[in-house]
Amino acid sequence: MEALRPLLPPALSIDTYEGRAYVGVVPFTMRNVSPWWSPAVPGISHFHELNVRTYVHHEGRDPGVWFFSLDAAKLLAVLIARSGWHLPYFYADMELRTADRRVYYKSRRRWPTERPAEFEARYTIGEPLGASVPGSFEHFLAERYLLYADGGDGKLYTGQVHHHPYPLHRAEVHELRETMVLATGLPAPEGTPHALYSPGVDVDVYGLKALG
Repeated sequence: MEALRPLLPPALSIDTYEGRAYVGVVPFTMRNVSPWWSPAVPGISHFHELNVRTYVHHEGRDPGVWFFSLDAAKLLAVLIARSGWHLPYFYADMELRTADRRVYYKSRRRWPTERPAEFEARYTIGEPLGASVPGSFEHFLAERYLLYADGGDGKLYTGQVHHHPYPLHRAEVHELRETMVLATGLPAPEGTPHALYSPGVDVDVYGLKALG
């Protein structure tokens, strides 16, 4: 937790599970992305994305997510998100391959780059767990309905997220090489990662609002 605290705004406190703080590295694919007033636009509505995040409270309540970085494979989506959402998006070369229940996911940051930020993993999708149970570690990691962002104007912003509970599966990681966590300024993780997989859900993200 000592390494996390200097990287967070003062109004956010670190959310913990059984006394421990966690950092998540989450690769996924966005599909049919569009504003509420428009259908999905071919060419920019489907792209791979990967975020590095931790789990926080605002002034001791309102559990949510703080993103250290969000890498995406569509440059236009990155430019829109950086300018309009106060979120640290980066443009990356990304690749996803699947065969049966085996998955290969690769990402290499291209812009803007100050430190190498790469991710490469091979894993197998395991048995279904269903929706996570409130109070469980899986629920702590997966079911977050607020995001927080630094507006760069001295204000902290929050955005509401709505979705059905994620259907989860166990996942077995066979190979992992990443410098995503190190690129945030945190120490490189050690040990075996706790891995989960979800086939996904529909997600609504509402506009950001300044806090207090």
